[in-house]
Amino acid sequence: MVRRWMLRLMAGRYGGDQLNVLLMALYIILYIVFLFTRMLVFELLALILIIVSLYRSLSRNLEARRAENSKFLQLARPIARRWNTFRCRTHDREHRYFKCPNCGQQMRVPRGKGRITVHCRSCGAVFEEKS
Repeated sequence: MVRRWMLRLMAGRYGGDQLNVLLMALYIILYIVFLFTRMLVFELLALILIIVSLYRSLSRNLEARRAENSKFLQLARPIARRWNTFRCRTHDREHRYFKCPNCGQQMRVPRGKGRITVHCRSCGAVFEEKS
């Protein structure tokens, strides 16, 4: 019975997306900060975030919510890409990474080979680095 009621409630509504996940995560963080500090500013911000998240989830204006999520993803993708690149590089113990001094292209070379000559595939520049 509860399942049917929930299905009828959500029929034609937007539901969840990546922006809603971020809003809910920020809500949880702000509420935890409020619990430790008892500053009403954090509780107010958390309340605003949960209201916005619920509004977006229950909205019937699907195109507007999709446009909001698309803008959010355009802003978040470069940040996520940089984070993933940083994380992979810090865990990669078999390679060293260099930037071409001429064009800025990122290159990967094996570690422990001593001084090597690196050739940039993009611009053809040649430079020497210690691996």
